[in-house]
Amino acid sequence: MTLEPTLREKILTKLVEVIDPETGMDVLRMRLIEELVVDEESGQVSYRFRPSSPLCPLAVSLARDIKQAVGSVSGVQAQQIEVVNYIHAEELTELINQSDV
Repeated sequence: MTLEPTLREKILTKLVEVIDPETGMDVLRMRLIEELVVDEESGQVSYRFRPSSPLCPLAVSLARDIKQAVGSVSGVQAQQIEVVNYIHAEELTELINQSDV
């Protein structure tokens, strides 16, 4: 009997595919995703995205790639991202949560 992976496991598997072009490493290994909370029943997901530096030139594109990856997982109904430790964290948080990426 094979157990179906949890929604959280599916999300983590998908996030490993999101690669930071500057380092060639995935966002999980770089610890750019924090406080991942997954409600398995409702499909609600929330997490923090911490760019590699407060001035990270790729923060916007990485945030977009992360949101797209999480959103592509079957069972995810909604997601809430909080950007932290970035010079324009509030603006990026608002932008990324409003976009339909």
